[in-house]
Amino acid sequence: MENNKQTKYFNVSWQELHRDARALAWRLLSKKEWKGIAAITRGGLVPAAIVSRELDIRVIDTICVATYDRQIIGKPKLLKGIDHDGEGWLLIDDLVDTGTTAQIARDIFPKAHFATIYAKPEGRPLVDTFITEVSQDTWIQFPWDMVSDYAVPLAEQNS
Repeated sequence: MENNKQTKYFNVSWQELHRDARALAWRLLSKKEWKGIAAITRGGLVPAAIVSRELDIRVIDTICVATYDRQIIGKPKLLKGIDHDGEGWLLIDDLVDTGTTAQIARDIFPKAHFATIYAKPEGRPLVDTFITEVSQDTWIQFPWDMVSDYAVPLAEQNS
């Protein structure tokens, strides 16, 4: 099923992502002493690396869930889970969108503290900590999904 609701684009640079991931770490710093981080792959890997550095957490695991293939949403598949309930752990992802991936992660890691950089309204109730809320109809373009390229001037786009 193609996700046709996405009509706006929000481009995030490497610098912005790094700044926002550090802001997330700042919010998590005073929460408690964390046992480790579980990154939701693939989008949570980069934010988890930044948060782990900022919080000096060296134990990192992954929960692997496949739901997106570019902007096409498919049936979610759990590719790899974790064998404990998440007590004292951080669960990190780049964003929570509809909550599909987040619900799978919550089901297998129910006691973890779930933190994302970006949150959309449909998935936001599943997240404990986030930095920026974006509208549901916005597609976030992460830096690992983009390349630098020529931009057509606005005046030429409408002619």
